[in-house]
Amino acid sequence: MSAQPAISTEALGKRFGDAGPLVLDDITLRIEPGEFVCLLGASGCGKSTLLNIIAGLERPTTGSVTVASGSAAVMFQDAALFPWLSARRNVELALRLRGVPRELRRSQALELLDLVSLADAADRRPHELSGGMRQRVALARSLAQDRPVLLMDEPFAALDAITRDLLHEELELVWRRTGRTIVFVTHNVREAARLGQRVLLMSTRPGRIANEWRVTDTGNRRIESPEVSRLAIEITDHLRKEIRRNAA
Repeated sequence: MSAQPAISTEALGKRFGDAGPLVLDDITLRIEPGEFVCLLGASGCGKSTLLNIIAGLERPTTGSVTVASGSAAVMFQDAALFPWLSARRNVELALRLRGVPRELRRSQALELLDLVSLADAADRRPHELSGGMRQRVALARSLAQDRPVLLMDEPFAALDAITRDLLHEELELVWRRTGRTIVFVTHNVREAARLGQRVLLMSTRPGRIANEWRVTDTGNRRIESPEVSRLAIEITDHLRKEIRRNAA
């Protein structure tokens, strides 16, 4: 455990409007530098709201949040690429906004696209790319912001199972190579079991951290591996209990 966490929240709560329902309640978290954490829960549990608060896109109603690096890069489900720009130019735009000199942008963009195994498609525009390829460009663009913390809000939810599995491998490789802290929101139990060093299960009405799992061995995991299956079954059992409890 490092002296300073990459992300910390203290008694964090969120309510939309003065009389609105409590969305998040008493969330205290510590996420270490370089850690890969999956936030899991049923739809409406507040996991995306929590991610938005960490990103600085929403303000908490109570409590506090601290990102050691000051800010984080964010990747959403929609790649949101500029359709008139090539993959390389989309990444270059993020570099330009970061203040990277013009003469360095092309080479750095190509390096980032190579990191996500997409250098050969650098000159293609978004409509020429598959959904998985567009998400790889979005990942490269997020990495171009050069922030130690990367927040990902269900980035692979709209993709087919095979493409999603391939992107799991790509993301794990990027994580290991770059040492970034990743917080990954998903409602897919197997995805969380496959990717996370730590899986946090959120309850609903309001969202709290209901349970936590730590994965000590994250090497050579695949979505169909026995280790992932066992963890997914255990997490699913707890998730069902949470859903039943809140439906009562």
